[in-house]
Amino acid sequence: MLTFDGVCHFGEVFSDESRFSLYRADGRQRVCVVWRYRDEILRPTVVPFIHDHHLMLQHDNARPHVARICTQFLEAENIPVLAWPAYSPDMSPIDHVWDALDRRIRQRVPVPANIQQLCTAIEEEWTNIPQATINNLINSMRRRCVTLREANSGHTRY
Repeated sequence: MLTFDGVCHFGEVFSDESRFSLYRADGRQRVCVVWRYRDEILRPTVVPFIHDHHLMLQHDNARPHVARICTQFLEAENIPVLAWPAYSPDMSPIDHVWDALDRRIRQRVPVPANIQQLCTAIEEEWTNIPQATINNLINSMRRRCVTLREANSGHTRY
């Protein structure tokens, strides 16, 4: 989920084939609470997508992701979750996409001046990130995991 000033919320899924939007709140909700994460993101979109494509879920250990209600739900749905070190959020490829998105928005002229302009800018810049950039990040996952294992879950260059 991407949050700017606690107002715009976006969830995105990306793979080496495509990207699509999962979730966008209307701005009135400040946080995506656990039950909303389960009922509005996991249940209708993530679970069917993972089952249909025989994938594994990777998340960054954010509180809604690791809350008991969500972990039990994922177990009940037989969703495999990639073990992710609590102190290595920078290992997640999506964090590098968020950084690229942030840079693109900050370089816009004029810079978005209100929430609506910011939401529009996020949507436009998200679609403008080259698929090759995302493919490179996904293709780096094996190297990231090997490097992390060699560092005993400590600091890596990623």
